[in-house]
Amino acid sequence: MKPTSKLPTDVSQKLQKVLAQAGLGSRRDMELWIQEGRVTVNGKVAAIGLRVGPEDLIKVGRRIVRWPVAERLPRVLLYHKPEGEIVSRDDPEGRDTVFAKLPRPRGAKWLAVGRLDYNTCGLLIFTTSGEVANRMTHPSFEVEREYAVRIIGELSSEQIAKLKSGITLADGVAHCEFVADEGGEGSNHWYRLVLKEGRNRIVRRMFEALGLTVSRLMRVRFGIVGLPPRLKRGQFIELTEAETRRLLQWLQLPEGGAPTEATVRESTETRNRPRRWSRPK
Repeated sequence: MKPTSKLPTDVSQKLQKVLAQAGLGSRRDMELWIQEGRVTVNGKVAAIGLRVGPEDLIKVGRRIVRWPVAERLPRVLLYHKPEGEIVSRDDPEGRDTVFAKLPRPRGAKWLAVGRLDYNTCGLLIFTTSGEVANRMTHPSFEVEREYAVRIIGELSSEQIAKLKSGITLADGVAHCEFVADEGGEGSNHWYRLVLKEGRNRIVRRMFEALGLTVSRLMRVRFGIVGLPPRLKRGQFIELTEAETRRLLQWLQLPEGGAPTEATVRESTETRNRPRRWSRPK
């Protein structure tokens, strides 16, 4: 893979962003490290918001962080999470973790792009780029999440209207961009939902607020990335270079995974267009 052009030497960036680009963790994690005093710049303990350039010596503990980060393609994995796994590296209860099945990336670590709760299955995305993870999950970017939801019973037209207009939860109002009836058998009924946020257990809580029970929940799409039909539960695949470049372009990021001033002119409808969908078996 040929490297892209280097960043200008007169450009400075916020410290937490540089650390995230280096694959050390998400930008929020890096802000926490800085607050804890784990990061130094030119021998002095750093503060949140500090801007750094290529001439600065950045260290996390004893580790030197190179800046600017070499502009190489980040790695992106798609994982079909089964029910019964947690999206955490450590669990006091000793439950299975999704990270146990992933390959070890050299010189970086996998960052989960959003989460799925213990009883939810479907698409999980992992990346070595903190900026990719931030762009896909930060509320300001409003990236769509598409779910297949099976409930006991059926939604009334009034309940569908409430899902679209907004339901008040303990942490604020939540609403769906799209709700479609996908049919069902017996007492079970399937629906397809699209939301632009990923608060904890938000889909389940919306249905609970309507007095309905979710019997199965599966994420089938995150932004332009859909769950591949051939990907079985508990398995992962890595995006090809072409697929990774397409994702970076859609996220308006250069190949190094860091923000750029040049933006891709796309409408919200194009950026979040749902893919073809079929009801889970």
